[in-house]
Amino acid sequence: MLILLPPSEGKTAPRRGATLDLERLSAPALTGSRDRMLTALVDLCSGPDADRAAGVLGLGPTRLDLVHRNGALRDAPTARADRVYTGVLYDALGFGTLSPAAKRRSATRVAVTSSLFGLLAPGDRVPAYRLSGDATLPGLGSVAGFWRDHLDPAVRDRVGPGLLVDLRSGTYAAFWRPGPDLAKRVASVRVLHEHNGTRKVVSHFNKATKGRIVRAVLQDGGNPRSPAAFADLLRDLGWKVEEAAPGPAGTRLDVVVDEV
Repeated sequence: MLILLPPSEGKTAPRRGATLDLERLSAPALTGSRDRMLTALVDLCSGPDADRAAGVLGLGPTRLDLVHRNGALRDAPTARADRVYTGVLYDALGFGTLSPAAKRRSATRVAVTSSLFGLLAPGDRVPAYRLSGDATLPGLGSVAGFWRDHLDPAVRDRVGPGLLVDLRSGTYAAFWRPGPDLAKRVASVRVLHEHNGTRKVVSHFNKATKGRIVRAVLQDGGNPRSPAAFADLLRDLGWKVEEAAPGPAGTRLDVVVDEV
């Protein structure tokens, strides 16, 4: 089983640590693509026009510190990705407080979709950066379009013959979409908040619940092989789950919650 997560916009910048070494990251087939993306971002942010770079990245004029941070990425200290990524989902997941067995499982069963690095394992050492999935970089084009051309072999290699559980948001789902040949082994999870008989997607509920789901699944240790088996596991763990009919891109599972 491979659980595919979105990244977080918020990141904890390491204060110390070795500098970035692309050759040491997982999914080595992506090294060349990562270098191209990194070069495009560093060139943009280390240039003389920080305001232009901020505009390209969708940053306000008060966040030029993030532009300067991007410009120095090749020399910045790194830490494990599961320590760099923060935010509602990652706080709820709590990599640092998983049991030893669950931490071991996360190394092979969790991957993060990254605008800068394409695909990361929790233990990959990376710097804190700022690059949204909907950005377009000069000389490279859209971030989503770039990774759409390069990610497929890496994701397929990571998932192998097992189940793919897709927890990505729409922006990052555009980086890679499963082909029809994988559909029977893909479960995409949507979290719906139910209040007074009405259901809707609420960002905070969505992220927090997804983090809790990943944590519970890693702690449990179960390794389901189909969307239906994954839905049953979530029910056993206490969630209300509704399955949609299988489609050409997989099976959607709706997790319905009434509180955070």
